[in-house]
Amino acid sequence: MIPTVTEAAGSNTDDGHERVKDLAWAFGLVSPDPAERAAALDRHARARREVDAAHERLHGGRFRRLLFGARMRAYSNACGRCFPGALWSGRGYAHGEASTWPQLPLALLFLEWEARYPRVWTEHAKAWGTKQTLIRDLAATDHDPYLRARLVELVDLAVRRTYRCKDREYVRVARAVDGDELRDRLHGAQRSENPAARLHAGYVLWLLDRPEIPNTRHVWRTWLSGTLP
Repeated sequence: MIPTVTEAAGSNTDDGHERVKDLAWAFGLVSPDPAERAAALDRHARARREVDAAHERLHGGRFRRLLFGARMRAYSNACGRCFPGALWSGRGYAHGEASTWPQLPLALLFLEWEARYPRVWTEHAKAWGTKQTLIRDLAATDHDPYLRARLVELVDLAVRRTYRCKDREYVRVARAVDGDELRDRLHGAQRSENPAARLHAGYVLWLLDRPEIPNTRHVWRTWLSGTLP
């Protein structure tokens, strides 16, 4: 069985994954239990308020140059306790190496939260540039069975909803993890009662069969018009 994001976070024991373990509570943001989601969201909201307070202390005060380094560290630490700052606190990763990034479970959580609860994510953690960067880098990295399964799920979630900013980037992921499991999910979406799901799934399947065609707005509009083969 493929482990869940929460299980993956709990299995990290080396020092490079301390950030993930510190934010274990955040996986409640995508829990099917409304009470657990509410508790995690409340904690996240409190952490965001701490970021705002630390930012105000960083740039305020009569003697702004005094203890600036300490205030900067306090601000950075506060950012690391909520999204999107938790993704970039600590060691980063080079392009194409996202699969070895200690914060990988948090990256997947951030994208899953946006996919499952878009309105809440937009209110509490909106970061379109971060979403785009994560999707592109996850498409470009190596994909072990766990990561492939998580990415297939994210593509499925994306095609089954109304289009949101940067969702077009998920075509990169679909092409990177193309296979029977993904296509079965896309064909299932085509049989959905949701018109958006049928439309999006059909477009992604069409592109998967034509890897040489770029995923541009022009191609999307032309495909919608029915003038492409």
